[in-house]
Amino acid sequence: MDARLLDILTSSFIPFAIAALKVTIPLALVSFILGLILAFFTALARLSSNKLLQSIAQFYVWIIRGTPLLVQLFIIFYGLPSLGITLNAYVAATIAFSMSVGAYGSETIRAAIESIPKEQWEAGQTLGMTYSQILKRIILPQAARVSTPPLFNAFIGLVKDTSLAASVTVVELFRKAQEVAGVTFEPLWLYTEAALIYLIICTVLSYYQRKTEMYFNRFHA
Repeated sequence: MDARLLDILTSSFIPFAIAALKVTIPLALVSFILGLILAFFTALARLSSNKLLQSIAQFYVWIIRGTPLLVQLFIIFYGLPSLGITLNAYVAATIAFSMSVGAYGSETIRAAIESIPKEQWEAGQTLGMTYSQILKRIILPQAARVSTPPLFNAFIGLVKDTSLAASVTVVELFRKAQEVAGVTFEPLWLYTEAALIYLIICTVLSYYQRKTEMYFNRFHA
């Protein structure tokens, strides 16, 4: 590795890290939190006895799971302006990622809730609990343990998926790497450096995933 390339990689690391800390991680966090809220209510709608709510939730999940995330992102950012709805790139990316998390996460949460034996619902009803009390005090604590691994995996995947936001001009980690590569003409090494930063972030998240799973598992015999 010559001195010029080493200088490029060294000088680009800080801007890449700043883009990851200021944009990539916050974008993933905000999108994931909003997506989890959407996923929770979508899962409850799927489990509801109300046919209209079931149909709306099923249609939403069907659309999001059946179309590419990049296409959804382009529709929101590039397509909606034709209807008079113009969003800045960060908001458009947040909406797209949140809707994706909401659809996939709802299936995880729904499956986790359905995995709890029906006898526990019946036991709660016998004690005179309402539906919301049973859900809050009995079902959700157990469902949280079951759904933690796949939801954490989804978050790690979302961190990597934020690179798609570069396609709508969000200056996150990958977009910053594209900008520097366009000036220095060293795409191989710069994209590799960006990949290593993604790897570091995901490795840290995997560590906390194991810690979180251990926390929930200690309550499970």
